[in-house]
Amino acid sequence: MKQLMTRGLNYVSMIFKGVVAARLWLVAYIVLILIPASVLLYAYSQRYSRILEEEVTRTMLQTLKQAEINLNHQLDSARDISNTILMNPKLHQYLSNSTSDSDQLDAMKELRILVDNAQTNPIVFRVRLYVDDSKLFSHERVNFFPWESIKNRPWYTDVVNSRGNLVWTGAYLENFLDDTQSARYIFSGIRVLRDPDDYDHMSGVLSIEVSAKTIENILSNIELNKEQNVFMVAPDGTVVLHNDKSLLGTKLKSSSVLSAIEQKNEGVSPIIEDNTQQYVVYTTIGSTGWKLVAEVPKNGISSRAASLNQFASVATLSGITILFLILVFLLLAFIMRGMNRRVQTVIRVIKREGMEGLDERSGASEGDFYLLEKSVDHLIHRVRDLMEETYKSKVQEREAQLRALQAQINPHFLYNTLDTINWIAIGHNAHDISQMIDGLAKYFRLSLNKGRDLVSVTDELNLAKVYLEIQQNRFPKSFKVHFDIEEGMDDIEMPKLTLQPIVENALLHGIRKSKGKTGSILIKARQEEGLLILSVTDDGIGMEPELVQSLLTEPRPNMKSDVSGSSYGLYNVNERIKLFAGDAYGLELHSTLGEGTIVTVRMTYKHSSDKPPL
Repeated sequence: MKQLMTRGLNYVSMIFKGVVAARLWLVAYIVLILIPASVLLYAYSQRYSRILEEEVTRTMLQTLKQAEINLNHQLDSARDISNTILMNPKLHQYLSNSTSDSDQLDAMKELRILVDNAQTNPIVFRVRLYVDDSKLFSHERVNFFPWESIKNRPWYTDVVNSRGNLVWTGAYLENFLDDTQSARYIFSGIRVLRDPDDYDHMSGVLSIEVSAKTIENILSNIELNKEQNVFMVAPDGTVVLHNDKSLLGTKLKSSSVLSAIEQKNEGVSPIIEDNTQQYVVYTTIGSTGWKLVAEVPKNGISSRAASLNQFASVATLSGITILFLILVFLLLAFIMRGMNRRVQTVIRVIKREGMEGLDERSGASEGDFYLLEKSVDHLIHRVRDLMEETYKSKVQEREAQLRALQAQINPHFLYNTLDTINWIAIGHNAHDISQMIDGLAKYFRLSLNKGRDLVSVTDELNLAKVYLEIQQNRFPKSFKVHFDIEEGMDDIEMPKLTLQPIVENALLHGIRKSKGKTGSILIKARQEEGLLILSVTDDGIGMEPELVQSLLTEPRPNMKSDVSGSSYGLYNVNERIKLFAGDAYGLELHSTLGEGTIVTVRMTYKHSSDKPPL
């Protein structure tokens, strides 16, 4: 402890000496560079803030214009759909007064396809046709409505007077019988339909409806300021879209904003609203004539400009500092040339004579460089010690993890107890109990494996076979087992208790949870390109894709079987294989819900004749 305190004091002393040695350079830097640069930067920042404020507002206008282009594109797309429907000859056939009911029905079929196709467009929420009551399906109230139902709407007069041109309404609340939300805010592009036989006679109204949410999503992407207020108004000052739905259809109350946006099609105007300085950024949507308006408090713009100005000031000051450091570097370069020669001398001593030579040389040295040599000496020894400690800890950790994952309850005690129970069962002529106890004893004998962590593939397969025989007694005639084993497995060793947890999972979580609680299990073992490949296939209930992905990445200690549970689980087995063979190996799961699961084991293996590594 005392040695550590002494070493810490030495480090502090080194730092203090370095600061004292550089005090003249620090004073010169503050007087000659830092103070004059600060005065110049203050004057420069004031002018730069005004320029930045203008640039920020100009950027805001460009952002708003980009949103206006997007809105124009969406509304023009809806207009094109309206034109397509308008020019369709089947619509004219349906609207004609001289068309018979059968011809109307024939036209109606194609109109239905046309309307459905139009509604697949992302911008179109609903297509509506308002027609005379005498027309077929005029009371369908999904896409076809009676004409009389819209004559009391506030926009109806404008549509009639538009001479067939498309008229856009502001956002309004509309009910939809077939929509789960029942009512939602929409925009409508509406035009009058003329009778093909008598063009002066109105035969109906076509409405292309756009969800207000679609337009609001475009406006939500506008990022001008945290306190911004973005909305749309008609040329007469009527609010077309606003976050406050109670303002829809009303005149804009702010005369300052109205007078600002009436001046021209786009621009940035400063105003004072409620004793607060603001900027009104606005542009015109060409397809409708509406104004897209954003109210932004001036303090938000000023703070943004100030932050940019602060960045520029810091960048300038940093540049000056770098120039000063370059001058210092040139001076230090001459000093370091002399020091470099001594460092090279130390390196040559280390290479030629080792650490002992460095210790002998350090004893005869004096001054600051003596401290450097001692520090290098200490660093080398410390790195060497840390490398040895790290290697030992990693080896111990790996062995501890492998043995901890394979730890079980005391199998010796259980095996001896089962053997006693077996003889008692034989003495009482309970041969079925004796047979099952004998199978369980075999299971523990194979899993014990005389204390060894590795078993042959054949023994591992026998362990799985004994486990399934026990389960056959437990669940008679509920499953079948098939083995497909390649020859030459006796000489191959693998970690014990690898296959049995997978087989248990296939039986208890796959087959026993299926509807009929019956099925089959296929176990395969083969060698492939120097790897051991084991697979367990069941035709049980299968798993959801989300569960398949999580089984190998998350421990599931609470996952229990229908009766006894499993002390391992697929996650545990996968981690053991990685510890044994490396991270490139492990389990692979393929499962289809209702069809079954395939679990494949891929790992390197050892031959029983190989010598264990030192």
